[in-house]
Amino acid sequence: MDKPVSLAICGFGLVGQRHAEAAKAVPGVTVSAVVEPSEAGRATAATQGLACHMSLDALFAAGPIDGLIVATPTPLHVDNTLDAIARGCPVLVEKPLATHVEAARAIVSASAQRSVPVLVGHHRRHNPIIQAAHDVISRGRIGDVRAVNALCWFYKPDAYFDVAPWRKETGAGPVSVNLVHDIDLIRYLCGDVASVSAQAAPSARGYANEDVAAAVLTLATGAIATITVSDSIVAPWSWEMTSREYPIYPQTDESCYMIGGSEGGLSLPDLRVWTHKNGQRDWWTPIAAHPIERGMSDPLVNQISHFRDVIADGASPLVPAEEGLRTLRVIEAIQTSAATGQPIHLGAMEESANAAE
Repeated sequence: MDKPVSLAICGFGLVGQRHAEAAKAVPGVTVSAVVEPSEAGRATAATQGLACHMSLDALFAAGPIDGLIVATPTPLHVDNTLDAIARGCPVLVEKPLATHVEAARAIVSASAQRSVPVLVGHHRRHNPIIQAAHDVISRGRIGDVRAVNALCWFYKPDAYFDVAPWRKETGAGPVSVNLVHDIDLIRYLCGDVASVSAQAAPSARGYANEDVAAAVLTLATGAIATITVSDSIVAPWSWEMTSREYPIYPQTDESCYMIGGSEGGLSLPDLRVWTHKNGQRDWWTPIAAHPIERGMSDPLVNQISHFRDVIADGASPLVPAEEGLRTLRVIEAIQTSAATGQPIHLGAMEESANAAE
């Protein structure tokens, strides 16, 4: 690599700042500038010695960059990403890819037409825990996956919503903001989703969004997944509080995912495979856990390193825009099913979308 890959960050709130910090740990990468109109974000950029622009137009007018990280609020993702694609600039856009499927399809289409790579920030796929789990499942160590149970329960304080009122609005509840991570991991580990049945409850705090939801997912393999999410439950069972991925969250020794196979069970993030003694599948036979070895590294750092490789070496994106679209399609199906009380078949959704083009 002759020179460092120069990145810019659009949106310098908490998430944008985390990306900037992660980039410092990646050889061959520099963050050269940010786009942030707020005074607080601009002040933070100044303390880090980063050039700060009011708009993407101003950023690109100031000189070339090699890649753009989009960390703005979700409603701005599409415009920011399409702008960068039009300029031939590779993008790493935070999840979810867009607020709705049709907008996400516009990103996928533009990326393909211009041959500009777009990566989606489902950073948990870059976690060594998930990489090891993917290896366990793909190698058949637990046999055929038959069922999945995922919990995403935590309590967000009122201040979380007060500092960013858009988080109180329809479409900004825990289904789209938080569950999108867990849906993406179910898809990555266990396969695509064929149908969805869901329920949701209105926010007990009086906001326009939901604060608890549950879904039953039928996977393309025939396996069944159940998943629940809430940002108003006091509990230790969430990826944030079990994975040790982000130190601001208190950590527990609990697991939040259980994946059941015909030969064994896998719990995450403790990464233990459960099998009966001598491989005898019998509920009267003793069962024991076998810990799986894995490395330890920051998935955000790994994600930036991967983005560098996509830009500099033409590596294939681990989470391309198409994957972000497929995950968002499941999220939208959950929201639609919860609103209508009807099951949603993902194949029918895709056929309808293709017919409309």
